[in-house]
Amino acid sequence: MAIEIHCSSCYTSNGLDAKKCSKCGAAFTRDKKYRVRVQVKGKRISRVVDNLTIAREVEAALKGDLVRDEFEIADHKPQERPLTLADVWEKYLPWAKEHKKSWRDDEYYYRAHIEPRFGAKPLADITAFDIEKMKTEMKKGKNARGKPFAAQTIKHQLVIIRRLFNLARKWNLYDGKNPVDSVSMPKVDNQKTEMLTDEEARRLLDTLDSWPNKESAAFIKFAMFTGMRRGELMRLAWNDVDFERGAVTLRNPKGGKTTTISVSTQALDTVRDLPVTSELVFPGKGGMTRYDFKGPWQRIRKAAGLPVDFRFHGLRHHFASTLVSNGVDMAVVSKMLTHKDLSTTQRYAHLSPGALKEAARMSGELLTPKQGQVLKIVK
Repeated sequence: MAIEIHCSSCYTSNGLDAKKCSKCGAAFTRDKKYRVRVQVKGKRISRVVDNLTIAREVEAALKGDLVRDEFEIADHKPQERPLTLADVWEKYLPWAKEHKKSWRDDEYYYRAHIEPRFGAKPLADITAFDIEKMKTEMKKGKNARGKPFAAQTIKHQLVIIRRLFNLARKWNLYDGKNPVDSVSMPKVDNQKTEMLTDEEARRLLDTLDSWPNKESAAFIKFAMFTGMRRGELMRLAWNDVDFERGAVTLRNPKGGKTTTISVSTQALDTVRDLPVTSELVFPGKGGMTRYDFKGPWQRIRKAAGLPVDFRFHGLRHHFASTLVSNGVDMAVVSKMLTHKDLSTTQRYAHLSPGALKEAARMSGELLTPKQGQVLKIVK
């Protein structure tokens, strides 16, 4: 029988008078743990407890149990701790930082919704029912702004969990089932297309022209005149802006392939006189890459009197829809938006209210026979 100090770092046992681990050198503090070893007639067992007093009590209890033959243990080996979702997340996050531009979104959602529910749970214990329960709770819950969670937000949680399970299997950390495979994904209708009226566009441009922060104003105006994504604007470098050719090079865009797009003179004029304080056209603090533009956008949107639900991404919708409404070929617009597939551009091909009204007026004239004109019906 023996009571020894247990090293939590390397699991080595040390004498009671040891100040540090004989194997890894870790210092023993007040909250050190103790290993109790008991052997009777070839039968042995060990336990790790939190303090010396409990260790002595456990030693006596184990000895009594073995004497009564209540344990049938030939050799005690500490059981390996089951793999939890948090264990997989710790391996996933560094991978996501290298492979996903939106890894910050994953981290936010994991900390807010997934970790509290499943972080400490072994993968084998997470069931499809558990995930369905999370879906139901989120459908009934509200976000930080007091609004119901969008179907896309709920779907994002399931996508992250599914990816964690799939990668755990791919990395040979887990060989069980993926519970998300048995869960139906929320139906998402994200075909929202936003377009400013002529009056709203005029108010926005007037607001930008008089806005005190010229960098923020230029950021929005450049987006309005190019249809570029927010992330592309944040990564845009001065070396990628060709004022002579009227072109901008997008490096590592959403599609993954560096490409060059033509831009208008009006777009280039918005950045032509900006101070060069960094290699980036729109740098954040210290000249580093900016990762958020929510505050400036909300203030400018409010000052311009735009609808409260008009998103920054709506500027991209407005850019594309305006071109299509005025006769620009869909394939050309698709190239300007750097879409891989022309079908993706179709969602932006909504005609402006003014164009629809004019078409309705013309249809009435065209379908009304002129005086003295005979309407021929072709069979």
